Amino acid sequence: MCEKSLFTKELENALERNEVDLVVHSLKDLPTVLPLGFTIGAVLKRENPQDAVVLHPKHAGKSLDLLPNKSIIGTSSLRRAAQLKKRFPHLEFKDIRGNLNTRLKKLDENNDFSAIILAAAGLQRMGWETRISQVLGPEDCMYAVGQGALAVEVRARDQDILEMVSVLHDPDTVLRCIAERAFLRHLEGGCSVPVAVHTEVKNSQLYLTGAVYSLDGSDSLKETMQTSIALDSQQVDEKVQRVGITALKVSGAAQDAAERLGVDLANLLLSKGAKEILTVARQLNDAR
Repeated sequence: MCEKSLFTKELENALERNEVDLVVHSLKDLPTVLPLGFTIGAVLKRENPQDAVVLHPKHAGKSLDLLPNKSIIGTSSLRRAAQLKKRFPHLEFKDIRGNLNTRLKKLDENNDFSAIILAAAGLQRMGWETRISQVLGPEDCMYAVGQGALAVEVRARDQDILEMVSVLHDPDTVLRCIAERAFLRHLEGGCSVPVAVHTEVKNSQLYLTGAVYSLDGSDSLKETMQTSIALDSQQVDEKVQRVGITALKVSGAAQDAAERLGVDLANLLLSKGAKEILTVARQLNDAR
């Protein structure tokens, strides 16, 4: 799984030392296996999980397919680069690091990048929606596991805090994210390999599309599966942790179904050669 950021570790240290009682993260930054003694006590209603294109001002009004040949696109994500290289072969992709402010500044003040790719949710939360030139749909770029959702991490033993934050859970988001995280965990994926997902809840069915890619996007596997998650409000859950999430107010049967869906889809991709694609991607990335 991803190396946890220093910031995430610092927050968890404060939680462990009882300096704080809860910590808010972007769910996509949290590994699918949490340190002992911690749990995600709430997953809030998901914002738009898609990725967004932010163009250099000189390209205002264009979209990725209209950018000139060899235009340089900034992204620090292997997942985004792999999918977009395949979809937009006329473009080139380069690493760009830093927080949102830093990346936008690098885009605006230098001529190094024609555009950068960022999570739409982050831009919306900062009130910078006007910078979004194009939102990438699933046919262009599927998103990261947990993208667009906020998570509240708590100490697993603090029943009163767990109970208090559990009212923040959004059932659809919880089930989508359990399926996504189970898929990633079973694949043994992380941020050093390109893994992407797309989920949807419709008519009591949970749909999960998952994909793995080679670093250049030339090799990929993508499949979709679905399961029934009819919510039985009488049958709420009893403090069971699934892929790091404890959802007290959400049907246990629906959570089990979501977790199984993620594992089943991962197994389907593994049976078709996903492990080989991911192993090569990991080795090439480590060698960079």
